[in-house]
Amino acid sequence: MANHKSAIKRIRANSKKRDLNRYQHKTARTIIKNVRNTQNKSEAETLLKSAFAGLDKLAKKNIIHKNKAGNLKSSLQKHVNALG
Repeated sequence: MANHKSAIKRIRANSKKRDLNRYQHKTARTIIKNVRNTQNKSEAETLLKSAFAGLDKLAKKNIIHKNKAGNLKSSLQKHVNALG
């Protein structure tokens, strides 16, 4: 266990940040999964907008790398374009 006040505070802060990052990352994965499982093109396009916004937010906050966000957005767009 930590012996200094600053170390105790750092443990608390890291725990809160980890929980928030895990929640946001899991939410983005759920949105991506919903887009990929959708077979209706118009519905997929509306979900795609929210997925793009979520991925951009995660990249901006450095939860995921900006190139990973770009790759995910590209693959989702290809999937939606391929729908009939």
